[in-house]
Amino acid sequence: MPRRRRWRGDLAVAMALATVLLAAVGLAGGDGGAEFDYRKLSGIIIPGFASTQLRAWSVLDCPYSPFDFNPLDSVWLDTAKLFSAVNCWLKCMLLEPYNQTDHPECKSRPDSGLSAITELDPGYITGPLSSVWKEWVKWCVEFGIEANAIIAVPYDWRLPPSMLEERDLYFHKLKLTFEIALKLRGGPSLVFAHSMGNNVFRYFLEWLKLEIAPKHYIQWLDEHIHAYFAVGAPLLGSTEAVRAALSGTTFGLPVSEGTARLMFNAFGSSLWLMPFSKYCKADNIYWKHFFEGKVGCPHRQQCDEAEYTSEYSGWPTDLVSIEVPSVRDMGAYPSIMDITENITSSMECGKPTLLSFSAREVSDGTLFKTILDYDPQIKALVYQLEKYYQGDPVLNPLTPWERPPIKNVFCIYGIDSKTEVGYYFAPSGKPYPDNWIITDVIYEFEGSLLSRSGNSVSGKPNNSSGDGTVSYNSLSWCKNWLGPKVNITRAPQAEHDGSDLQTVMNIDHHHGQDILPNMTRSPHVKYITYYEDAESLPGWRTAVWELDKANHRNIVRTPVLMRELWLEMWHDMHPESKSKFVTKAFRGPLRNEDCRWDYAKARCGFPEHCEYRYIFGDVHLGMSCRLKNTSTNLLQQYL
Repeated sequence: MPRRRRWRGDLAVAMALATVLLAAVGLAGGDGGAEFDYRKLSGIIIPGFASTQLRAWSVLDCPYSPFDFNPLDSVWLDTAKLFSAVNCWLKCMLLEPYNQTDHPECKSRPDSGLSAITELDPGYITGPLSSVWKEWVKWCVEFGIEANAIIAVPYDWRLPPSMLEERDLYFHKLKLTFEIALKLRGGPSLVFAHSMGNNVFRYFLEWLKLEIAPKHYIQWLDEHIHAYFAVGAPLLGSTEAVRAALSGTTFGLPVSEGTARLMFNAFGSSLWLMPFSKYCKADNIYWKHFFEGKVGCPHRQQCDEAEYTSEYSGWPTDLVSIEVPSVRDMGAYPSIMDITENITSSMECGKPTLLSFSAREVSDGTLFKTILDYDPQIKALVYQLEKYYQGDPVLNPLTPWERPPIKNVFCIYGIDSKTEVGYYFAPSGKPYPDNWIITDVIYEFEGSLLSRSGNSVSGKPNNSSGDGTVSYNSLSWCKNWLGPKVNITRAPQAEHDGSDLQTVMNIDHHHGQDILPNMTRSPHVKYITYYEDAESLPGWRTAVWELDKANHRNIVRTPVLMRELWLEMWHDMHPESKSKFVTKAFRGPLRNEDCRWDYAKARCGFPEHCEYRYIFGDVHLGMSCRLKNTSTNLLQQYL
């Protein structure tokens, strides 16, 4: 059945929902704010790592292959060329590790517009790698959002933060994007950032402080940004970045792990996702003003006493345990005694030594410097870490986040998926990039730690597990942004009548401690848990949403997430809204696709909103369940 006919059943509801992103600026009703005109809000999307198309900006002949690269040809991702000419393709992908310049024979640049982030390789690879924001944009189109109301800001995700600005003036362009959106539509924007896109947005906010007079900084944010939605944000980094740096992560591509490692380590952005300690912070001096023209002024990093009295830097376990050989070729490794002088006494003759590293020792470079003599290519990572992160003139990104000074902040992520939190590495005896192999993997899963080998694991597991890519302690760091009193609500993700709703009000929240709701779970039911705070600062709101089993790479395509965003914005902008946040007491169908056939009762579910209405082309009963024509007041119950 044509999709256009499926939506014709209730045009009034579609038009009502269209006002969500086209609605007024500022809070209404519940916050005592004034009414504003409609059609003013914009949505700005900042994609994550490897979620922007890259196109060739060179002419490159590929020998022994029917494919060549010409200007504007797709590079990331063109799987046909990857299959037939991988060495040629790598020339267009790789950067020089030390200065982040292009390969002499080929250069690539990020595509522009929504098409750059919706689908990376249309029609070939299915799943999270290829289709990224396509479903999101389709929702906007189907609900009548204007074309100029949704703006994508793709970037070259291979570059470290300072190079984004130095080479592409990315942050200047992003600032202009917000200002143009304000002039074009008359109101501020919603920021939707996914995964590493949140790191980009954080760096932008710090960069903005150096571009705007301090007294105008908050005013600029209030005028240009209404709400920030941090989706799947790796707030303390991700252990998968360590795996990619030492052994390679293929992302499902038809390449070897060694090739993937070679590519990952060439990108200065690879360290942007490295895990770090929540106890260690860098100074907050505006280096650009004090050291204008000087490069490589490192941020002084200071760690709280808790870093040395607690274990694992606040992570569930040691991130890396790596075997180093006890018998060395001193000609090949002349400086090894300087590094291992303090550990030789613990070595057994002829047996490798197992060294373990915490998150702090990963982010400060201790891990890489320790294995440098065994893996000389690691020298490039040490250089990138010192130049592009510890010596960044704006911000050392490998430090804990503070709440952005934006009025409305929503932190959204998935939980309770099996997530990697630690690795055991050993030498493989092969040359770079295949010189390390993973001998064991540590996972967190629903409050426990498991190993791939079945060995026992020592550590302090999180109360929940992460989203399959980022661990729970990193995702949930934004709970520290909540105030001293938090309201918690747990509701099923599917449409529900409120019978399985659980709510606890005014829970005490202590900074630095997780919030544990005393709530039950029904088997085989996926829940969404809301942590909401509206009392910390007048006019500011903070909320954390935890979605059961929502995968990191798929979360932006999850219907429940899109539904909750629509309802929250609809509630915020409605002049008759009576509460700080949208009610969770009921979740009815909003689209024809939400109406389903109830086989137990032999009728459409939610009969007050859905009815059986057959249209030629329906192939099952559920397709014939559609919203009633009389349901124009459907959204009123969410006020």
